[in-house]
Amino acid sequence: MRRWRLRMTEQEQNKIVERLLKLPKECEWVEFKLNLKSEEEIGKYISALSNGAYLQNEPFGYLVFGINNSLSIEGTTFCPLQHKIGNEELEHWLLQRVSPRVEMQIFEITYHEKKLVIFQIQAANGQPTCFSHCDYIRVGSITRPLKDFPEKERKIWANKPRGIFENGVAIEVESESDVIKLLDTQCYFDLLKTPYPSNRDAVIEKFISEKFIKRYHGGYVITNLGALLFAKNLAEFESLTYRAPRVIHYKGKNKLETMRDKDGKFGYALGFYRLIKYINSQLPSNEVIGVALRETKLMYPEIAVRELVANALVHQDFCEKGSSPMIEIYNDRIEISNPGLPLIPTDRFIDEYQSRNELLSSVMRRLGVCEKKGSGIDKVVFNIELYQLPAYDVQLQEKHTKVILYAYQKFSDMDKKDRIRACYQHACLKYITNDKMTNQSLRKRLAIDEKNYPMVSKIFRETLDAGLIKESDPNNISKKLSSYIPIWA
Repeated sequence: MRRWRLRMTEQEQNKIVERLLKLPKECEWVEFKLNLKSEEEIGKYISALSNGAYLQNEPFGYLVFGINNSLSIEGTTFCPLQHKIGNEELEHWLLQRVSPRVEMQIFEITYHEKKLVIFQIQAANGQPTCFSHCDYIRVGSITRPLKDFPEKERKIWANKPRGIFENGVAIEVESESDVIKLLDTQCYFDLLKTPYPSNRDAVIEKFISEKFIKRYHGGYVITNLGALLFAKNLAEFESLTYRAPRVIHYKGKNKLETMRDKDGKFGYALGFYRLIKYINSQLPSNEVIGVALRETKLMYPEIAVRELVANALVHQDFCEKGSSPMIEIYNDRIEISNPGLPLIPTDRFIDEYQSRNELLSSVMRRLGVCEKKGSGIDKVVFNIELYQLPAYDVQLQEKHTKVILYAYQKFSDMDKKDRIRACYQHACLKYITNDKMTNQSLRKRLAIDEKNYPMVSKIFRETLDAGLIKESDPNNISKKLSSYIPIWA
């Protein structure tokens, strides 16, 4: 029940009360009380109102203290923000007993010179909201156990489509001006290379059609999708805390000394090119002498860095709280990590594609920030081979996925795992370009002299033993003419 929004104005709070007072009576998602009877009763109401809000297609349920059952405003003496159970604050006490965690805000306001308390409770999402291991539901104005109404329970469990993170509410605002203030609408049209509309209404309508914003009770909500893409400052959206990418540049090959540590600020579409430009400014470069001019080239292919950073943004798991996409730069490597574990095996990144956040990745592709489906990692491998760098590596941690780009190494400095990864990724790249890996192609990939072809045969054997490749023609008896394809081909 972390507070999901950064702020709500007094006027917005009053609008909530005005809307609730227009209801004919209490209902499945609204309960009025005068004063506190018991803390357990509040917990039951949180469960029931959250479940009822979902069934009535409302984003929130409301528990209001200071209004009686006939909808007369009397005021309340209840002070939930100061209320404690023993030494434990009420909000924390509730937090420990409600599951799964739903977002909740508590407001203490003065309305028509009377004190009111409002609990705003997020609708159930994916499963019933329970209190102390029991699910509740509202039937009219009565709170009952949800198990007594199996049809309602089934509807809540079937709530999977509404769990799409991008469709969630990042913040409520009052007017079009607030939308323009928080989102860089110009960026959207610039990236699409289309003229900016001549009037604000056209901009708003376009953002509504793209699901970046929605109309809501006379104002608007900015969705997580809109904020993630175009926020002028992601810190303005509390639900997106820690979603801005972070770049850390270390001195040397470990974390002992940090040279620079920079947190991102902008939405992903708005800030992507600035992010890549900043990363490249931190990377080492080499000076290459051409026929007539000296040319400075980055140690890592820019397209590989760009695609891996884009992947970290669009494939992160937004259910993992408290961490952000991160780019860590060392003398000998770049580590790009994102919250969450991948939906497909890591050795299928090259040829398979499955997005956890399809709305986000779809818009990022249309805006030219990401490559089309399934082609990004292909380009990563191709450019790594072009620069003759070691193969990229993927490491799965408890709640993170980390992709590592390595600086140039001589073949003699690569260990067995490095060589097997290079062999497998080369086989994948050849296969998806309608070709096959051979002794000659792998020698060229690893810059191995022709006279050392037996060395390549050893790498083939090790990769075969690892179960990553297979011979394209098992009946071929000439090892010199053998070709190889990925094991999944």
